[in-house]
Amino acid sequence: MTVTPGGIAPAALLAAGVLYPLGVLAARRRGRWWPAGRTACWIAGLATAAITVTGPLPRAAHHYFVAHAAGHLLLGMAAPLLLVLAAPVTLTLRALPAPHARVLSHVLASGPARLATHPVTAAGLNAGGLWALYATGLYRATAEYPWVHLAAQVHVIVAGYLFTAAVTGVDPAPHRPGPRTRAAVLIAFLAAHAILAKYLYAHPPAGVLGGPAGAQLMYYGGDLADAVLIVVFARQWYRAADPHRRPGTAAPRIPSVPPPRVPWRLPDADRLPARPN
Repeated sequence: MTVTPGGIAPAALLAAGVLYPLGVLAARRRGRWWPAGRTACWIAGLATAAITVTGPLPRAAHHYFVAHAAGHLLLGMAAPLLLVLAAPVTLTLRALPAPHARVLSHVLASGPARLATHPVTAAGLNAGGLWALYATGLYRATAEYPWVHLAAQVHVIVAGYLFTAAVTGVDPAPHRPGPRTRAAVLIAFLAAHAILAKYLYAHPPAGVLGGPAGAQLMYYGGDLADAVLIVVFARQWYRAADPHRRPGTAAPRIPSVPPPRVPWRLPDADRLPARPN
């Protein structure tokens, strides 16, 4: 059986689509409820990624930069946000037996994992990979060599997932920086992405049609995806800053109510003074 680059990505997405529901069933067998909305986000994220790796869109992307820009927005921005909101790490921890879950927790808390999931590192991998793809001859190589194209697709979705999880992740991350640091990194990444789109408008890739139009789609479509990301991040920041929603915060103190006054009544009969004869 010959393994082709074009068949690896759909097979990986199909496997991810099967493993997630199995994890939900395993978590339920352990008595742990899982929201249906998380599952819907996972399926939608995989479907969004599948559009970019199979079908007419990836075939057109080799010749039309507009199609390539659409695939970039779907694979690198929309799909990672949906997959992050599905909280796959939390589901895995709930589905695994306790000893295996502890091992996974130790791996996630290790130095390499902390480095890879830091917002600065994730933003550098995401933005740096995009600049390396479009500002060098790597983009042309993706059209000529299928394995290079597959590697570029893997990098785009993995880097997009790491960056989105580092900024707006819902999975547990005890060493995640505070919201101010993440907000600064998010703003820097948005600027780098916008500058890249303007660079491509002035210097469109050679050998493809619709370079300026594709750059415009990347610019304005990126703004739309960024707006959704900002809304999610701002909502999380607001909920974390609300003391009534923060886990582990003591409930607001309720002022004590004085006991009701007992109405006046006569003393007991045996305590009445004796009536003089």
